[in-house]
Amino acid sequence: MKTTLDLPDDLVRAMKMRALLQGRTLRDLVADFLRQGLGMAAPQAAPVPPPGSMVETAPNGLPTIRCNANAPATTLGLQDLLALEQDAQTTEDLQRASRPV
Repeated sequence: MKTTLDLPDDLVRAMKMRALLQGRTLRDLVADFLRQGLGMAAPQAAPVPPPGSMVETAPNGLPTIRCNANAPATTLGLQDLLALEQDAQTTEDLQRASRPV
């Protein structure tokens, strides 16, 4: 639902800056602030990787895994990487189904 609010300029600038720094839309940021102010639970956010983790969250929200510059994945071709991913997924599926790998 759309609504119009007359807010102080400095407050709007601060909210826009925070939204930009957090990689979020102003709409989502304000909605979360209002939920907090009303004592409502905010939607579950994606977990933040711990400091020093090789996993980072990209600005678009997708996880990115960092690796060493000489990691084998840096020299593999696309088909090899896809095959490696498929093998890992198959192994995980078999483990979840309690079947031997």
